[in-house]
Amino acid sequence: VGVIFYVVLGLRRRLRETGWFEKRRIAVPNMADYLDLVALGTVADVVPLDRNNRVLVHQGLQRIRAGRCRPGISALLRVAGRNPARAQACDMGFAVGPRLNAAGRLDDMALGIRCLLADDAQEASNLASDLDRLNRERRAIEEGMKQQAEAMLADWAPRQVDDLPWGLCLYRPDWHQGVIGILASRIKERYHRPVIAFASAGHGELKGSARSIDGLHVRDVLDEVAVRAPGVIRKFGGHAMAAGMTLDADRFDTFSQVFDATVRDHLAPDDLLPLVHSDGSIEPSAMTLETARQLVDGGPWGQGFPEPMFDDRFEVVSSRVVGGKHWKLLLRPMAADMTLDGIAFHAVDGLPTMPAFIHAAYRLDQNEWQGRLRLQLRIEYLEAAAAP
Repeated sequence: VGVIFYVVLGLRRRLRETGWFEKRRIAVPNMADYLDLVALGTVADVVPLDRNNRVLVHQGLQRIRAGRCRPGISALLRVAGRNPARAQACDMGFAVGPRLNAAGRLDDMALGIRCLLADDAQEASNLASDLDRLNRERRAIEEGMKQQAEAMLADWAPRQVDDLPWGLCLYRPDWHQGVIGILASRIKERYHRPVIAFASAGHGELKGSARSIDGLHVRDVLDEVAVRAPGVIRKFGGHAMAAGMTLDADRFDTFSQVFDATVRDHLAPDDLLPLVHSDGSIEPSAMTLETARQLVDGGPWGQGFPEPMFDDRFEVVSSRVVGGKHWKLLLRPMAADMTLDGIAFHAVDGLPTMPAFIHAAYRLDQNEWQGRLRLQLRIEYLEAAAAP
């Protein structure tokens, strides 16, 4: 999206130089009006936030916060429970993007395009509601597929994760083609190894969606598989972290074996251990809403420019499961007379019982509830810790 933005900038300059706008009595477009879409596309497609892209995303977010954006983007933020006046880069990636993608996964991508192009706020709101409904359907389908995948993995490795293949290939004929990419991502995050999820494409073919881990270029691995086992893959493409492929259904077992063997040639056992990068511990006195605001102002954060993350030990004052898969926590920093809210998304599967003390890697977040902003620790990783 950043590339085409500059292409259109160059086109506008050329048309202006040749008098194209003047001859047709068309106003020269202000390209800054498109920066909300540039910000959305850059973040949602996980483009590295180098200095140039950070400028584009920052300016786009500023326009969204000021209400100078497409009605569809504002409507999608609202239907996701986000305040457009405080929009952040992560809202583009985790709120707006998934709802737009849900249309292409389950229905027709044109629905998302119509929402982004809508000039009327009511039309945009109606389309955003439709997209939100599709996203809820997608989540339900994803959850069912995830449970089926977990059951398959439990059969393969009932004792320990180390018994699993290093390159995981999963397939059920009833899986939804539009959701296998998300399923591969979820399994990859849980077991920290490259995963390919397959679904039936009809006519004896399978479609696969791959997600990789740092240190393994999955597109290059598929290229090597194609050389080692000619004819097993019909076609493939992608990049370092994600790829797609087509193969004949009767070649699935052969492909799975060759893929696992090839992955093992490129990784060491330590590569399968999840690594969490932290900026260190911070004093309880710095765990404030004001610090969280300063960090937001330091953004936008994203791919290649991660939001600061800290790690500390906490006492768990209370805990409860929300949404069936997230931990909602009340935490007390060690040796501090204060409590803090915390949320650990998608953590229940990995930690079904909450210990009394935890070591957590977290980010300082602003949580808005009933018009009030409160500090919340967004926990990215946690494990049991010893009592003080």
